[in-house]
Amino acid sequence: MQEKSVQIKQKELIAIDEKLDFLVKKIELLNYINPLNIAAQKALFFESKFTENPKFVYPKRDFNSYELQRALFALPIETIEDTVLQKLYEDIIYSYSGLIQCIDTIGEAEKFYYNSLRSFGTPTANDVDNAKFILHFISTQVKGKEDVPQFDVLATEEQFREYSKRYDFSYAIKHSDKLAAIAMVLSNDKTLVLNSKHKFSANEIKILTNHEIGVHMVTTMNAAVHELKIFNHGFPKNVETQEGLAVFSEFMSNGLTLNRLKELAYRVIAVDSLAKGADFVDTFKLLHNTYNLGKNKSFTITTRVHRGGGFTKDFLYLTGLKKVYDYYHAGNDLNLLLTGKVSIKYVNQIAYMITNNFAKPAKYITDSYLINSNESDKIAFILKSLK
Repeated sequence: MQEKSVQIKQKELIAIDEKLDFLVKKIELLNYINPLNIAAQKALFFESKFTENPKFVYPKRDFNSYELQRALFALPIETIEDTVLQKLYEDIIYSYSGLIQCIDTIGEAEKFYYNSLRSFGTPTANDVDNAKFILHFISTQVKGKEDVPQFDVLATEEQFREYSKRYDFSYAIKHSDKLAAIAMVLSNDKTLVLNSKHKFSANEIKILTNHEIGVHMVTTMNAAVHELKIFNHGFPKNVETQEGLAVFSEFMSNGLTLNRLKELAYRVIAVDSLAKGADFVDTFKLLHNTYNLGKNKSFTITTRVHRGGGFTKDFLYLTGLKKVYDYYHAGNDLNLLLTGKVSIKYVNQIAYMITNNFAKPAKYITDSYLINSNESDKIAFILKSLK
């Protein structure tokens, strides 16, 4: 009789999870936040001598946000008798609601910015100090053949496919000329998107394969193993942990250079400038003039941060890296964080779900975590020293 009762409870949970999955399939923020006219606006911005803010155009959303949110909050999560899972689903619904509001207000500067703050937060004084600490280090890295942009998108795709042979899964690869980034994974579609306008260097490919496939695609594929779909769409605050895991994979594969670490620090500086009221021109000039960053990189970072009206997500790469680094060196189990789009905040709930057969252990493990070919004492020192 007790076993039958447990099965009924499981059925109720799975029914809610499936309904939730159906409702949030279109909530892929990265599908909507990338401007459609980056190249044209970049040319105009440079022509204006960095004085006129770009006017970005964004994809239209293809869902009714009001109806979607109403349906989310109508889910009967009170029927989930396990209190741990009931609270988790409550947190998740509030998190999805925030992402819907982000998508709904893309292009409406003030509204989007505050929705972004609610979903992703903004740098603390410590975060900014950490970024400035990194930027004080002088790079002695001599640029070599591996740093030369030489691979077009087709050649880059080939190298991604070669790297991916170490994992027993397959995924789609698409090319796009409308990315603010040079590569990204779309979890809902199990797709890697490569920037068709970018020439990739060997070092970039090493970083990106370990970052995008070694973590983002690995957690996407691990999420598909679970009966509960929340592992795929994501736990609250999962972005910080997922990006932290991805950059930590760069570190463990000996691909995390000081220059790459500085790029993450510049993103924190850019988000902080946004939080202090800077517009696109102000942030660009801060990076380009004050920090002597090249105009192309300054434009890319500024676009990433100011797209949508103020996208604060980018500071989380550095904070996430520090949290994952500390988590690992405290002897904690990284595999729990690879079970899907999860976050360190919910690691106890993940362990509870695995123990009680609501979830499964990670099927795929990030290759660089197993091999650990990191050799950089300098990068390790910096990461250890961050507050």
